[in-house]
Amino acid sequence: MIRRWLKRNMEDKIVDIVIYVFCALVLFMTVYPFYYILVISFNEGIDASFGGIYWFPRKFTLENYTDFFSDVKWIMGLGISVLRTVVGTIIGLLFTTLVAYGLSFRDLAGRKLYMTLIIISMYFSGGIIPYYTLLRELHLLNSFAVYVIPGALNTFFLLVGLSFFEDIPASLRESAKIDGAGELKVFIRIILPISKPFLATCVLFIGVGHWNNWYDTAFFVRDKALATLSFLMMQVINSNQVSATAVKAGVTNTSTTPISVQAAAMMISTLPIVCIYPFLQKYFVTGMMVGSVKE
Repeated sequence: MIRRWLKRNMEDKIVDIVIYVFCALVLFMTVYPFYYILVISFNEGIDASFGGIYWFPRKFTLENYTDFFSDVKWIMGLGISVLRTVVGTIIGLLFTTLVAYGLSFRDLAGRKLYMTLIIISMYFSGGIIPYYTLLRELHLLNSFAVYVIPGALNTFFLLVGLSFFEDIPASLRESAKIDGAGELKVFIRIILPISKPFLATCVLFIGVGHWNNWYDTAFFVRDKALATLSFLMMQVINSNQVSATAVKAGVTNTSTTPISVQAAAMMISTLPIVCIYPFLQKYFVTGMMVGSVKE
């Protein structure tokens, strides 16, 4: 490889160097903000407010995290978020996949009507007040169900899945039916195993949406026991912003500051996604390309 690089002319070498430098700069600009937040989250807040911290914590501490989880409500919020993400992702994946698979049959009665309704609901919304009224009439307000039922069907991934299932050869289903398999068995044994790219992409996006969503708690839930972690973090960030003047004035018994607590909050909220994404990465690119190319 080194000999091959030495044989290349000077222009090719210069172009390669420019590309490598540019990619290194892009990588640095992408990774460093996340790393900087990590460093601030492990540094004393008062000390970090003086600046000059770039690569490593100057005064290492876990107080930002211990303060964040010092109340039982954080443990409950974490549990609600995990439960919502798991249940919501499973339900969303189940409904989205089943509906997309059903609509992939071109001879389905009323298929055009169903597709029209899906497209309309995807591009148009009744607004927050009609939506709130609908949830109230369905008795979903102030309950855990409001987290998972309204988003059980993801219209965007429904269309992606529809395109994916349409590309599956009909001969696969027909051969399974000849062997005596029913429609449900064909779906479970034949369709799902070859749909891993699509399923992994849905799991990632739907799960991230549930994990980061604080909007539902803020508007549709009043029970503090049902508050999610993301909503509690928003409250902490806002309350710490309000108390920033007191902290700067030294009227505090802790070394944390609004910025350091916010840094810990961001690390806590991103850690699960960072841990899960590597396991889904090999399916992610393929899943995003589903239906983009027709032959």
